[in-house]
Amino acid sequence: MQNTLPKLLKEISGKYPHSTAQFSKDKNKEFQPTSYKDFFFEVQCFGAGLLNLGVKRGDHVGLISENRKEWLIADMGILSIGAADIPRGCDSNSDEISYILSFSESRITIVENSAQLKKIAQRIKDMPLLQNIIILDSTIKKEEMTSDLQSLKIHTFRDIMEQGKTELVKNSDLVLIEISKGEENDLATIIFTSGTTGTPKGVMLSHNNFLHQIRGIPFLLELNQTDKWLCVLPVWHSFERIMQYIALAVGSALCYSKPVGSIFLADFAAIKPTWMASVPRIWEAVMSGVYKKVNAAGGVKKALFLFFVAVGKNFSFFRNMIYGLRPEYKKRSRILEIALAILPYTLLFPLKKLGEILVFKNIISKLGGNFVAGISGGGALPAAVDNFFSAAGILVLEGYGLTEAAPVLGVRKQNHPVPGTVGPVFPGTEVKILDENGQILPPGKKGLVLARGPQIMLGYYKLEEQTKKVIDEEGWLNTGDLGMLTINNELTILGRAKDTIVLLGGENIEPSPIEEKLTESLFIDKAVLLGQDKKYLAALIIPDLESLENYARENSISYMNREDLVETPEIHEMMNGIIQEQINTKNGFKAFERIFKFRILPEDFEVGKELSAKQEIKRHVINKIYAKEIENLF
Repeated sequence: MQNTLPKLLKEISGKYPHSTAQFSKDKNKEFQPTSYKDFFFEVQCFGAGLLNLGVKRGDHVGLISENRKEWLIADMGILSIGAADIPRGCDSNSDEISYILSFSESRITIVENSAQLKKIAQRIKDMPLLQNIIILDSTIKKEEMTSDLQSLKIHTFRDIMEQGKTELVKNSDLVLIEISKGEENDLATIIFTSGTTGTPKGVMLSHNNFLHQIRGIPFLLELNQTDKWLCVLPVWHSFERIMQYIALAVGSALCYSKPVGSIFLADFAAIKPTWMASVPRIWEAVMSGVYKKVNAAGGVKKALFLFFVAVGKNFSFFRNMIYGLRPEYKKRSRILEIALAILPYTLLFPLKKLGEILVFKNIISKLGGNFVAGISGGGALPAAVDNFFSAAGILVLEGYGLTEAAPVLGVRKQNHPVPGTVGPVFPGTEVKILDENGQILPPGKKGLVLARGPQIMLGYYKLEEQTKKVIDEEGWLNTGDLGMLTINNELTILGRAKDTIVLLGGENIEPSPIEEKLTESLFIDKAVLLGQDKKYLAALIIPDLESLENYARENSISYMNREDLVETPEIHEMMNGIIQEQINTKNGFKAFERIFKFRILPEDFEVGKELSAKQEIKRHVINKIYAKEIENLF
């Protein structure tokens, strides 16, 4: 395999020149294809345009945009000339953008639209090095180019492409020569962390960091040139980015959509994709939508649905026993497992097939008919969601990683997916589990997860001491996560080490399993567990307002607005019942893990505020914003 991403793209475009690289929507919202030959030419045009602007090998180029066709053209164009991009999403505020562009010493930045242009204008004095801005949105009008940026040169994407074409007419090998100069350890990108634990840090990733994962994927997934990937995640994040590189590496097609149910479900029908990379929240939303429709229908339809879901879950359990698809933390007798499972498996088989015809066929059809699997990353996939899609016969492969590992450290194998794990440790990568004293723990023992391999970052940009804190002299990255290994070297993730809540009595509690259990209820959208250095646990609850309003209507509960609704005694009593029903010793929780008090919040958390771009909870931000509400709970 080639040693840089642009060299790999050049090779693939030569191998599959007429295959589709990208499907993007036109003005009529219809998908239009771009071949690999044309895509690679567009990449060269953009790279040549940047050279014409004075971008040099080793320069940093800002890239503030959501997932779209032009993002990848810009990304590959930047990398082709030996520069590195500094990506960020459009949900970033002006403070974040100015910090990232200034700290990374970017002299040029690419923005998606006029909204991002205005954010830069608000803090332009804090970015003295910035000289050029390129706008991707082709519909932007000149009057939208803010007068506050007169000191800068503003260009459109089309301008750069046309300038690049002119340069390539003069010298068709201009960008190809630059591509040939690339080395595997060249810096490809600096991805600033989402800030869930404080000030964003710039993760420096090389071409080899990404290529290591591309080399290892064939051992885990069966991909080919005919695949289509539905792209819904923010591409500035490393998870969606590596999945797009993997798709390109086999000559398959990227199909750009949005992480909005009504949009991506319509795109499933239109494009009939085979794969989709997603975060757990998307799968939760799909499952929740199905349950809401079923509950609204009621009667026989609801009863049949719940019955066949139960059948599907039980069938999956016994099937997993037969095929050895259960986490094995200590040696078990395969003969005994098969003997115990074969009879219930056989009895449930016809019911499972009937359920596929009567219930699950409709769900599967919404995925276009060609769907192979979804890859879930960027957070833990709740067991209830995992079990539901398994029951429905839809394959969801949970993966695990972090930006500092570019990002993949593990993903379930397509032909041997073991639920309850994030799959085997990634090929060519090492993982060890340590106790509090730094001793290596055997399989089945919970501890701190450390990883080492070619995908581990070069370090944090301009933060040498911070880098030393997470990567030791032997190259082991402290992930900050808690987990344990199976005897087959599969990894189970059990939460964040820093998220552990220690009660006043010394009891250690992992919030993630409790929060996941709470959100299994259709009435709870998000939950944040509280209680550090307190006598008991409490929680902030973000309700599913649609379900809450339906409950109020069905039970004749009067209210004026959302704030009034969540404060009514009837809703508080109902929510308390759900919380106590979900979190108790019968469900495997300890007595001290009971939630004594809670507060229902009327407004959802916002991405860029309480949530990161991956929709992870920013606990330190929530503790600050809701300090008064939290204080009242204790």
